[in-house]
Amino acid sequence: CFGLPGTSPTPRVLRAGLDWDDWGQRSASVAADEPKPRCSAGRFKNSVGRKLTRTAMPTQRRSNVKFVDSNGIEKKIKRGTAQRQAVWWWRPQAGLLLLSLLSCVGGLAWLYLTPDDGITETLVRQGETVPEQRVYQVSCSEDYDNYKRYPGCTPQKCGRAVTDSVVSREEAAILRRLAERGLSLGGSDGGASILDLHSGALSMGKQFVNIYRYFGEQIKDVFSKEDFELYRSVRQRIQETIAQTFGLDSSRLYLTNPTFFSRINSTLAKTTHDEYWHPHIDKVTYGSFDYTSLLYLSDYGVDFGGGRFIFMDTSANRTVEPRAGRVSFFTSGTENLHRVEKVSWGTRFAITVSFTCDPAHSISDPALP
Repeated sequence: CFGLPGTSPTPRVLRAGLDWDDWGQRSASVAADEPKPRCSAGRFKNSVGRKLTRTAMPTQRRSNVKFVDSNGIEKKIKRGTAQRQAVWWWRPQAGLLLLSLLSCVGGLAWLYLTPDDGITETLVRQGETVPEQRVYQVSCSEDYDNYKRYPGCTPQKCGRAVTDSVVSREEAAILRRLAERGLSLGGSDGGASILDLHSGALSMGKQFVNIYRYFGEQIKDVFSKEDFELYRSVRQRIQETIAQTFGLDSSRLYLTNPTFFSRINSTLAKTTHDEYWHPHIDKVTYGSFDYTSLLYLSDYGVDFGGGRFIFMDTSANRTVEPRAGRVSFFTSGTENLHRVEKVSWGTRFAITVSFTCDPAHSISDPALP
């Protein structure tokens, strides 16, 4: 479903680092100048047999004698030892601190970046095919008591269902190409764009335009009668499937506004209309909604990442993974509070087809001008 304005969650980013100081040490040493004997073995051998004379050598005196400060050396040694001990004591402590900080940062990054945040159960996966309806019953909320009840239509039993047998993947591909052609005429500056063939509304920049008035007769070069015939056929099949599942009289179920194509990518939101991800209740948001359906035109994990539909139940969050041709439908009250996961990459295409029990809020199928 397509969300409306709300409060946008504030992303949180945490970084941590640890600086290390290098410790240095200098050692002092004192060397004494020792006199070395000056004796030549060669000269001694050559003097054998000669009269040896002994000459008295003058006494040598040492100048600039440096006395060793033993107390200063001892202090330096002790200081160096203390520094080494400090390094070895802090090194394992700092290592543990660094490891703890990195673990915290990694954990927060995982929570922030993981697309299935809060998902505890997947009702239907993209890779599986659901040839028969898969129905999940839930208790009806009191939302419907605030509106006029219509016998044979207002929900008496509530729930949600998924099927892959109403629309073929080939038909979904045709509808996707229809959406691509229409949305190529405009498109939002943010990550979410809509095309409503009923009212003619098309996202363009930060506003909406009416494609039928804006483009006039040129719109016939974009859409064909065959496109609109397939659209009507798919709408009718979805309507009959909802009526059969919830035990309704199909003739008392009416198409209502808004019913539209959506294209969502990872571009940052520019206006509140781009913030599709907020939790909401269709009956509360739109009023006229009694039953909501979505037809997916692209595949989760293949054409895009994120973008899963999430039912936010009291006990758990349950998701449906989009698959081209898959129809997901549900009663529109508080019993089916939901949101759409943010698209992280690629492009997600879908059609929201909405139904009401109030004939005053009914709309007709679209037609070329």
